[in-house]
Amino acid sequence: MQCMERSVCFMSWSFIIGGVLYFFRQVKVNTQYGRYVETIKAPGVMVPSKMAWFIQELPSVLIPVFLLLTTDTLHGLGRNVLLWTFCLHYFHRTFIYSLLNKGRPCPLFIMVSAVVFCSLNGFLQGHYMLHCAHYDDFWHRDVRFIVGLLMFFSGMAINIHSDHILRNLRKPGEITYKIPEGGMFELVSGANFFGEILEWCGYAIATWSLPTFSFAFFTVCSIGPRAYHHHRYYVKKFDNYPKSRKAVIPFLL
Repeated sequence: MQCMERSVCFMSWSFIIGGVLYFFRQVKVNTQYGRYVETIKAPGVMVPSKMAWFIQELPSVLIPVFLLLTTDTLHGLGRNVLLWTFCLHYFHRTFIYSLLNKGRPCPLFIMVSAVVFCSLNGFLQGHYMLHCAHYDDFWHRDVRFIVGLLMFFSGMAINIHSDHILRNLRKPGEITYKIPEGGMFELVSGANFFGEILEWCGYAIATWSLPTFSFAFFTVCSIGPRAYHHHRYYVKKFDNYPKSRKAVIPFLL
């Protein structure tokens, strides 16, 4: 398959524009998920948390792997980057995180929207890496590649550790919210979100392309406001909430 340059460019810019629009929407209105479902009217059909996460994340693994298995592209750095970064993250989110998740049911339309996005993004990232990306033989020594992967794996570790802390906040049977402590939660309210933002920003640097930048940008625009909403919720709910904590970026925001 040849590189579909126009489609790649169109989808990338669509993610960027969509990210901006989604950002301003979330700044004004809380997204209908988790603790915020109770604050809105008629959330509609609800899907169990484990099932919702598994279904919505699955296309991000299946589509790139399908493209990988059906391409005759020679082995190269693009294929390796795709295998060990993008797919690694979504393998964990699909087959590990979803099974461990203890969250509340998710509105069906939120899950369907996530399936559509993950399908489009899985194709964009997979197609670009396998059919469009070109790296010279020394790219693995480039500071962007090295720093980017360090950021990615650091962010992934933070994300996984933060999710572990959140899962174990409450004892079996408890339904009240508690202040998360430990790890990056000592610095930010949205430690899990910070970890994921760091992951995809690192991925964009390591791969140095418009499609990966557009995905990182969309990630910042979509989950950055969630961290802000969580931070504001904690500050209002807990009088003893640490004053030094920021919302999503340590020491800054």
